[in-house]
Amino acid sequence: MSSRFHLLFLFTVIVFQAQALVPKDKTFEYVNNDVFGHYPQEYDASYRFTGLLNRPFKLCFYNTTSNAFTLALGLGTQKEATPMNWVWEANRGNPVGENAKLTFETDGNLVLTHSDGRIAWQTNTVNRGVVGLEILPNGNMVLYDKKGKFIWQSFDYPTDTLLVGQSLRLGATTKLVSRASQKENVNGPYSLVMDAKTLALYYKSPNSPIPFQYFSFSFWATVMEVDGPLQSVTLESNLTLSFQGAHSSSRESAILE
Repeated sequence: MSSRFHLLFLFTVIVFQAQALVPKDKTFEYVNNDVFGHYPQEYDASYRFTGLLNRPFKLCFYNTTSNAFTLALGLGTQKEATPMNWVWEANRGNPVGENAKLTFETDGNLVLTHSDGRIAWQTNTVNRGVVGLEILPNGNMVLYDKKGKFIWQSFDYPTDTLLVGQSLRLGATTKLVSRASQKENVNGPYSLVMDAKTLALYYKSPNSPIPFQYFSFSFWATVMEVDGPLQSVTLESNLTLSFQGAHSSSRESAILE
């Protein structure tokens, strides 16, 4: 009986530690029904600010067609001559309407729901030890645990923009996909993808389900001869890409031309 009690106690402690809670003062609920901002935006969009920011990055709802909002990170300053650009989107192709809600509860899950409660998007981080949310100075929005480890980060789910410090990785979901049009916020025909041989641009014709490669960066063929298949490519600064090969012990750099 004693051994069973200690085993149960140990299991309870482990579960409790894994399910660390977000402090109440760090939880929030934002309802998409506030007044629109008045600064110019990419795509001539209307937008509402959620209150989450780390200048020059702001988390907003924006729309280019009536009652079809995207939750997105905007990059820009509050100046009439410099429109804010949307550098990451949570729910492209699955817009929400008026009175949609963005919630961050004690269970550590960031959830976007329609006005009727249906889930449009979420981070799937329930009871994974998340204790807080932060937008970092480089534009990476992260959910972190009590040790500061990132449990979820927006850098792992790029839309059509690569920010400084962000990577494209082999075999991951990290690829850039163009927007269909200024008014239509769904995936477009162009994508930038990293595979084991090259960093390549693809085009998907409406008449074919399979995209074809129409351009690749020839530099990477030389890289492969020395460092083996590519593992990741990271945007640094001044249009510099650092790359990691399967056989390399450190990153090397190339300048995009």
